[in-house]
Order: sequence, then structure tokens, then C-alpha cells
Amino acid sequence: MENAINLLQWPAMAVTVAGAWLVASQSKRKRNIAFWVFIVSNVLWIFWGLHDHAYALIFLQLCLAGTNIRGTLKNHVNRARTVRQDGTSRSDPGPERD
Repeated sequence: MENAINLLQWPAMAVTVAGAWLVASQSKRKRNIAFWVFIVSNVLWIFWGLHDHAYALIFLQLCLAGTNIRGTLKNHVNRARTVRQDGTSRSDPGPERD
């Protein structure tokens, strides 16, 4: 079991790289998927960090998970804003706000 948890760092790294690849996409759909991929990587890193007593890594992953959740929510809100009341979509959602 301990060896399996030690090996968890490799899939965690691969998922993190996949998220970084997707977030750089020009496709809004792929960028949205990237936030969810990053959240999965945060969970994997937290499990590995707990086993290895890497508390700074755990704290970092919790902070990054927060930013990924924020990004997911902002994408959801921005997508909702682009749909007009009559059901048609606008091509330009306007300036983004923090």
C-alpha cells in the first residue's frame, strides 16, 4: 500500500501537466475542463502530501484548489451572461470583472 501511495505522485504530475496543456487552449470548453482537471490534480497531490507529511504542499494545493474553483465558477457565470433573455448568444461577453 505504501508503494502505491508513493507512486501516486506520478499520476498527480501527469494530471497537472494535462491541466496546464488544456488551460492554454483557445477553446473555452477545453479551458473550462482544465479547471476540473486541476482540481483532480489538487486532490491527488493532497493525498500524496498527507502520506509524506508534506504540509506546505498540502496548503499550496488547497490554495490552488480555491483558485481553480473560482475559475470554474467565473467560467460558469460568464457563460450564463452571454445568453440573452431571448435565448440567443452574444458573441462578445464584454469586459471581465474580478
